[in-house]
Amino acid sequence: MGSVYEVVIRTIAAFVLFICIAHLLGKQAISQMTYHDFIASITLGSIAGNLTFNTSIHFSNFIIAAVLFSAIIFFTTLMSLKNRYARAIFNGEPTVVIQNGKILENNLKKLKMTMDSLNQALREKDAFDIDQVDHAIIEADGHLSVLKKPQHRNVTRKDLGILAPVRASFPVELIMDGRIMEKNLKQNQLTKSWLHAEMNNRGLNPVNVSYCVRGTNGQLYFDLFKDGIASPVDTES
Repeated sequence: MGSVYEVVIRTIAAFVLFICIAHLLGKQAISQMTYHDFIASITLGSIAGNLTFNTSIHFSNFIIAAVLFSAIIFFTTLMSLKNRYARAIFNGEPTVVIQNGKILENNLKKLKMTMDSLNQALREKDAFDIDQVDHAIIEADGHLSVLKKPQHRNVTRKDLGILAPVRASFPVELIMDGRIMEKNLKQNQLTKSWLHAEMNNRGLNPVNVSYCVRGTNGQLYFDLFKDGIASPVDTES
C-alpha cells in the first residue's frame, strides 16, 4: 500500500511540476514543434513518466533532472531570441520548395520529402493544382506556407474598391455558465449596471442567461439556459 501512495504523490508532484515548467517555457513550446521543442517534449515526457512510475530511483534525482533540463531549454530559448545563428541551430530554418512556380527538387531531397507529401500539403492549403502556386515554403515547425500566383489569390475588398468597415474589436465574454465575468468587464471599462441594463432592455432575466459575449462588431449575443427548442438535434443518436 505504501508504494501506491508513493505513486499517487509522485503523479501529483509531476503534474504540478510540469505545469509550472510549461508556464515558464511559454506557449511557443506547446504550439509549434521545432527541433528544439521536439527534443524538449520527448525528454520532459520521459522524465515525467519515470518520475511517476519508477519508484526505484530517488525522487530528488527526477526533480534535479527536470529542473536542470528545463533550465537548459529556457536558456537555449533566450539564446534563440538574441542570436540568429543560435536560432537556426536550435529551431531550424524555413526551406523553399517551390520558387516562381518551379519545384526545387534538391531542397525536397534535403528535407527527405516526396512529391506525394508535397502534393498532400498543398491540397491542405486548398492548392489542388500545383501550377497555381507561386511560392511554397516548409517552415521550421514543419508546416507548409503557400503563396499562390496573383490570378489565383482571393479577391480582397481593396481589389474591388470597397471601403473596409470600422476596425473590429476583440470579442469579450461577459457571462459564462451564468456567472458574470467581472474581470473582463473591468478590463474593458464596462460595468455590471450597464450589463444588467442591456439585459433588461431585451427582457432577459439575468438568472436565465447562460452565456453572453460582445462580438467583434460590438453587438451583444445572449444564450439562455432554456433554449426553447422542442426537439434538439442529437448528432450522436
